[in-house]
Amino acid sequence: MSHISKAKVTILDYGMCNLFNVVRAFEHSGADVQVTDDPSKVSSAERLVVPGVGAFKDSIRELTERGFGDAIRAFVHAQRPLFGICVGMQILFDSSEEFGEHRGLSILPGRVQAVPSATVMGESQRVPHIGWNHLVPADGRTWQGTMLAPFEGKSPAVYFVHSFSAVPKCETDRLADCIYGGHHICAAVARDNVMATQFHPERSGDIGLAIIRQYLSL
Repeated sequence: MSHISKAKVTILDYGMCNLFNVVRAFEHSGADVQVTDDPSKVSSAERLVVPGVGAFKDSIRELTERGFGDAIRAFVHAQRPLFGICVGMQILFDSSEEFGEHRGLSILPGRVQAVPSATVMGESQRVPHIGWNHLVPADGRTWQGTMLAPFEGKSPAVYFVHSFSAVPKCETDRLADCIYGGHHICAAVARDNVMATQFHPERSGDIGLAIIRQYLSL
């Protein structure tokens, strides 16, 4: 019987993520997972996952102080597949307004801003945005050829926990939105070898696992 090699995935440990759930989801999806807190290991990674929870400023500080910032940029420049999750998506952008002004990695142009605390009708709504919400394609985007390809023509529900969200400068980077209080909130981005989700695929059941498997196949 021929042996099918597993996709090798390196998951960054920079102290800002519940790694257990992320590692388990990728392993369950068929990945050969390595967790590293050593930026020198990034250069040899085949696929890189940058998870994240909590505040942008804490995440970017930990990444920078531990030497991961330049390592992530070099990985992206080498045209290998990067997957950011939640705050791991936000730090890919230029800046965030969360708890002051903070610089990101500037891998994607854009800014992280607060989720609106009022609906488009002016009624107050809960922030953070917590729970299941449906993905819709961003204007003009197809999901074919991306980690959302299995759901082309559908509107899958995934799990969110966030008070801030990215606003990409380039609309073509925007892959999927969710609608919260009538506002279109950026839920996923994709540009070349860089892809990321504001939602948590590791907490999104079978749909999240399907998204991870699709990433592993790209």
